[in-house]
Amino acid sequence: MTITPPALSVFETLESEVRSYCRGWPAVFDRAQGSHLYDEDGHAYLDFFAGAGSLNYGHNNPVLKRALIDYIERDGITHGLDMATAAKRNFLETFQNTVLRPRDLPYKVMFPGPTGTNAVESALKLARKVKGRESVVSFTNAFHGMSLGALAVTGNAFKRAGAGIPLVHGTPMPFDNYFDGSVPDFLWFERLLEDQGSGLNKPAAVIVETVQGEGGINVARAEWLRALQDLCHRQDMLLIVDDIQMGCGRTGEFFSFEEAGITPDIVTLSKSISGYGLPMSLCLFKPELDIWEPGEHNGTFRGNNPAFVTAAAALETYWADGHMEQQIRARGEQVEQVLLSVAAENAESGASYRGRGLVWGLEFADKGRATAVCKRAFELGLLLETSGPQSEVVKLLPALTITPDELDEGLRILARSVRETA
Repeated sequence: MTITPPALSVFETLESEVRSYCRGWPAVFDRAQGSHLYDEDGHAYLDFFAGAGSLNYGHNNPVLKRALIDYIERDGITHGLDMATAAKRNFLETFQNTVLRPRDLPYKVMFPGPTGTNAVESALKLARKVKGRESVVSFTNAFHGMSLGALAVTGNAFKRAGAGIPLVHGTPMPFDNYFDGSVPDFLWFERLLEDQGSGLNKPAAVIVETVQGEGGINVARAEWLRALQDLCHRQDMLLIVDDIQMGCGRTGEFFSFEEAGITPDIVTLSKSISGYGLPMSLCLFKPELDIWEPGEHNGTFRGNNPAFVTAAAALETYWADGHMEQQIRARGEQVEQVLLSVAAENAESGASYRGRGLVWGLEFADKGRATAVCKRAFELGLLLETSGPQSEVVKLLPALTITPDELDEGLRILARSVRETA
């Protein structure tokens, strides 16, 4: 008897080999709502991935969806480059009144393009233009994007290798606790800055994530961030905080740097700033840095008006009072209690956890364990991804709007997946 193998799907025959997430989650997804996705066969999957942090308010959030549908139905502007539109004005006013003014942040707002790496590129260009220097300092295990400038300040060797050319004008320094507390903070960095024989060109800026998401959920201490800001001020360097994944409430406050009480010179936002998963990014900077010439940095899709509409609706719905911050803290405590138990049960296998707000990581001494846990979780109906330079960390990134029951269900599946992969 001859068995005819099934025909390869169009994803395998036509789509590039570069695809990645679909390899770990072999399903054809058809619809989604809240914290659940559904495949073509109707199977439900609880989502602890949230579009890599682009869906902080869940899939097809009904409030944001209604605002978007109403805008489209009245033939609102879709594509506007950097033209003045009613949707952009409403977003800017809402962002100023809901986010910037309550936090006493003086930032100007730039729309650099639709993605996070666009925002990073604009931040790097602006810092170099302001300071008249080329070098930018980044940190070990950083991830800032896939375009060349952003890759130059990214630590991951695999992603850097994809550039195919030398990545220049970026210098890595140790992230917080890189030496497990055995070396004083910034000892090496400051020594290089002050030593005329160090070979380090004077940097224009330092770029940092307060929590390294792709790098393994590495959480910088508030005192480390304050010391970094102080170092930047003393050495005439700009401080850039990349809040693309950790902003918009992911760590608890709207900006991840609020806990440290610092005010970066430049901030990048993307992912969940649109609220609905629509492409949108911002580069925020202090007014005295706004030395751009008109059109000096531009992009065809920097005026995504539907994203302005959903972004404004998200801010008005979730950030007009302090309820969202309280909810994130409560959900974060719920996660931490379970991870504490899971780590204790797996102490012999070197399990540890870390995180803030609603971003958490679970790591094992066996570097392949995280991948196995995520695979088993998918089989049980939970979407989880790995992070870290060797994919050694199970990354938890649920929607900020997830219910306590949904969160409990996902955490039970996680715990079961850990047990069944021991």
